[in-house]
Amino acid sequence: MTYHLAIDIGASSGRHILGHVEDGRIILEEVYRFDNSQVVKDGHDCWDFETLFSHVVEGIKAAGERGTPPKTIGVDTWGVDFVLLDGDMKPCSDTVAYRDARTKGADAIVEASISPEELYSRCGIQKASYNTIYQLAALKKEHPEQLAKAARLLMIPEYINFRLTGIVANEYTISSTTNLLNARSRTWDDEVISRLGFPRGMFAKVEMPGKALGPLLPEISERVGFGSTVVLTASHDTASAYLAVPAKDDRAVYLSSGTWSLLGVENMEPITDEASRKANFTNEGGAWGRYRYLKNIMGLWMIQSVRRELDGVSYVAGREREAVPLKDWTPRKHSFDELEKAARASSSFGSVVDVMDERFLSPRSMIAEVRAACAESGQPVPETVGELMQCLYASLADCYRAAIAQLQGLTGREYTTVNIVGGGSKDGYLNSLTKERTGLEVYAGPTEGTAIGNLIVQFVQSGVFGDLSEARAAVARSFEVRRA
Repeated sequence: MTYHLAIDIGASSGRHILGHVEDGRIILEEVYRFDNSQVVKDGHDCWDFETLFSHVVEGIKAAGERGTPPKTIGVDTWGVDFVLLDGDMKPCSDTVAYRDARTKGADAIVEASISPEELYSRCGIQKASYNTIYQLAALKKEHPEQLAKAARLLMIPEYINFRLTGIVANEYTISSTTNLLNARSRTWDDEVISRLGFPRGMFAKVEMPGKALGPLLPEISERVGFGSTVVLTASHDTASAYLAVPAKDDRAVYLSSGTWSLLGVENMEPITDEASRKANFTNEGGAWGRYRYLKNIMGLWMIQSVRRELDGVSYVAGREREAVPLKDWTPRKHSFDELEKAARASSSFGSVVDVMDERFLSPRSMIAEVRAACAESGQPVPETVGELMQCLYASLADCYRAAIAQLQGLTGREYTTVNIVGGGSKDGYLNSLTKERTGLEVYAGPTEGTAIGNLIVQFVQSGVFGDLSEARAAVARSFEVRRA
């Protein structure tokens, strides 16, 4: 039996999932899971990368210790964050996290050199304060010496690949999240980079998913106990998740539901007109020449943040948390199932908030921020856990409805179904609210969409499947898809 390994890392946790194909069905097995954490460093929220990478290696080792060493390995993570390497290929910048406040005002710096209209027409990426383009503008202002030293820019999965193989490569899907890639040529936009004064030499050739990057370094092979080949998968987690959607036709809306809700469709050409820009839809790169035309919605981040507060946990190590301002709160662990039931029990509570508001990106207290937003808009303020959760669930479903209406206008297509993949597909209450408020049929699953999509690229690269359509057919017969 030939095995392949998907290393799928999100903003809060990572996991190593082995996959193989047996009798035409994809079989998955999780072999390792770890927490992904942030620390405060030099006044910024940063990823604890060395701890993260140690888990990456330990998870690979765990796959071998089972007697199932993978033939290939693929890494996917969240987008926009990066590491700069100097001429000796050593880090010359911190791995600052996208929720850090350093990008405040960076859009004005960028727009002094290139207008939002021209930038979108060239790159096709939504405006979001955390985009790599704004992170680099902020870094240039705060630490120009780091950019001056930079010989290479690597996104987080690319840096992991480099640490595993010693090979430098920029991969298309994750590079597209920088807002520095030309949407049509799928290469770095030299005009944008030049105008912003970023060193052109730090951007390597953009490689497409499916390329065999290279073998594990000898020291890594020695640590894990076997050799393997790292493959450039669709290394942006949403790009991987979209590959796993077993949609029946082109009238399906895709929703990758996790920390972020990524709602959209697959296109074969980018849409970069002014209507699309004003609606803040994005054209991110997909495998095999596709574009993920979607809207980034705050997603389960708000619910995850509330749960951490209720449990008495701070999101970033070293950041003091605030007291919970709810009448029925007690300091104990709360399961997601418990929070969902509390929301159902408070279904008559009608307040909603705009989940796209950047005030919810990284507040000191998500609970306090939601309550303040309700008060400022003249709505009843949530006083209990159930009322708060109902507010969040209803707000997400309302945002999905509005985004689908925009999507239909921008693409000129009418959609009939919503296909939800990822961890959020297990949330039956959110699925039912999505069906109720959009008026569309909702199909939920597979849950492990990102890992499956990661593996699909490896399967096609290795010849297990001939192409994406063959792989998606295998997904449809391998995993449960529930109707809401």
